[in-house]
Amino acid sequence: MKKIKNPWIPLTDKGYNCFACSPTNPCGLKMEFYEDGDDIVSFWTPDDNFQGWMNTLHGGIQATIMDESAGWLISRKFQTSGMTTNLNVKYKKPVPTGKDFKIEVRARVKEVKRNFVFIEATISHEGTICSTGELTFYCFSKEVAEKDFYFTGCELED
Repeated sequence: MKKIKNPWIPLTDKGYNCFACSPTNPCGLKMEFYEDGDDIVSFWTPDDNFQGWMNTLHGGIQATIMDESAGWLISRKFQTSGMTTNLNVKYKKPVPTGKDFKIEVRARVKEVKRNFVFIEATISHEGTICSTGELTFYCFSKEVAEKDFYFTGCELED
């Protein structure tokens, strides 16, 4: 498993302040990502500030971290930018919050049809899948990704 470099960090002066992955957003999730074979993985500790019900991660945050993981999958595996066109989440078990809990978020490609990538994502705690997501991403051409989204590549750390 290798850590993925965040290619957007140099774009802070252009407005990069992503709620999910910016390391400098004071209200953000500060997610980091790894490549594990065909999967993109993030390990994250759900702070109590992201609760819905008591000691339980808010469903909207769960959707956000699956969506973000899928976006990084597009960036790393397809070397382009994309946008979510569909997201369907199934909440199976509560996801605990607190500094003692670490969760794993995984995203993987299910199918590719032209410019659309169908992705499955999971949130697990202690090996138990708590939530699943089915996502559809539209992938921009590499030219559009570079011109409109400043995307120039998504590489692994040394």
